[in-house]
Amino acid sequence: MLAKTDWAHLIPHQGAMCLLDAVVSWDDTDIHATSNSHAQSDHPLRGEHGLHAVHLAEYGAQAMAVHGALLASRQGEAGPRPGRLVSLRDVTLAVEVVDVAAGHLDVHAHCLYADESGAQYAFRVEQRGHLLASGRAAVIHPVS
Repeated sequence: MLAKTDWAHLIPHQGAMCLLDAVVSWDDTDIHATSNSHAQSDHPLRGEHGLHAVHLAEYGAQAMAVHGALLASRQGEAGPRPGRLVSLRDVTLAVEVVDVAAGHLDVHAHCLYADESGAQYAFRVEQRGHLLASGRAAVIHPVS
């Protein structure tokens, strides 16, 4: 288990927009993170009726960022690597609004492809073993 303090400095998402709380496990292709941020009343993406499930794609994208940063850190790279989310595909939402009373979110991302220019991942977000959202996301890394 990696606490937020172990990896938060490696990603560009900071403050309240750093939505994940901990990394449960990770390896060369997969990451499993958890979050309770959906239950916070000051959540930056939360609307009048709560956190809409479409925003769970951001949780998946942040899991991608953390995974990429952990891999880069293991290879000796330091600091956050800029990236732009450029595509969401095959997104499926099983709920409309995330239930704050149902406990923490489990966020999973699986790397389908990655190189210096970008990456594509499949992601899923679950709560108590129930699938809330899934899809694929692509990110590009701008050339400096």
